[in-house]
Amino acid sequence: MYDTLSETEGCDLLARLFTKRGYAIKRNVQFREYGVEFHIDGWDANARVGFEFLTSEDDDHDDLTLEEYNTLTAAQRRGDLALFIIDEVEPVSAEALAAEAHEFLDEVADAAHARLKAATRRRKAARKPVAKTAAARKATARPAAAKRPATKKARAAKPAKKKAAKNATTKTVKKAAAKKSTKRSGRR
Repeated sequence: MYDTLSETEGCDLLARLFTKRGYAIKRNVQFREYGVEFHIDGWDANARVGFEFLTSEDDDHDDLTLEEYNTLTAAQRRGDLALFIIDEVEPVSAEALAAEAHEFLDEVADAAHARLKAATRRRKAARKPVAKTAAARKATARPAAAKRPATKKARAAKPAKKKAAKNATTKTVKKAAAKKSTKRSGRR
């Protein structure tokens, strides 16, 4: 035998459960999206998660038509939002409602985790370098001179050349000076 919950009791229970699971639920919010407009019993606009307890107590069946319900269901299948909708047609106890709500919230968390993993894979794939063919490497290659700065050997060779040239000049000057001094000494 079920102890049937009223809409107020059911919504209070759901608000506590959703809040414990980390949602910032606002109560009795005007929902206007996808061409659907009604007062939703609990809604977290940032997480796009909420609940609606349909009862004749508040004429909810007139407020949310079957066509609007189908529109919201399609949005939910696309992952645009997540709505936990309970209809008073079947009597529900607090325990049964809590169990169904936890199951719903687990599904929402699993779907969010799956979307996060997929997004992470897409980001990693976008960053992964694409292997280039030999033709592509040639086309994008820089000229050899622009590729590398002068190596240590090349830099070391330049001063050696200058040194050799300087030594050769010094030797030439010394030889010329020696010849001059020999000529001077020979004249005397």
